[in-house]
Amino acid sequence: MNSAKVSKKRTNDLKKLAATPDSAIDYSDIPELDREFWKNAVVEFPKKKKQVSIRLEPEIIAWYKSHFREYQTAINAVLKSYMKARGK
Repeated sequence: MNSAKVSKKRTNDLKKLAATPDSAIDYSDIPELDREFWKNAVVEFPKKKKQVSIRLEPEIIAWYKSHFREYQTAINAVLKSYMKARGK
C-alpha cells in the first residue's frame, strides 16, 4: 500500500466522491457489459513465483516496507518493469 502524503484538497475531493450516491453518477457514455462483452474472457492466474534468497541493502527494504504492505510484490514489479524496458 502506498503511504504517500495526500493533499488536503485531494482528500476533500475523495470524500465528496465517496459520498456521491450511485444514482447521481452519469453512466450514459459507458456501454453496459453484456454476454457479448464477456464471451471471450479468459481467467488468467498469476504465474507461480519461485522463492529465492537475495541480499538487499537495509535502506531499500526499509523504504519498500514503509511504502507498500506487500513490499516483496512491489520489488518484483519494479524488477519486472526494468526487465521489460530492457527488452526481456
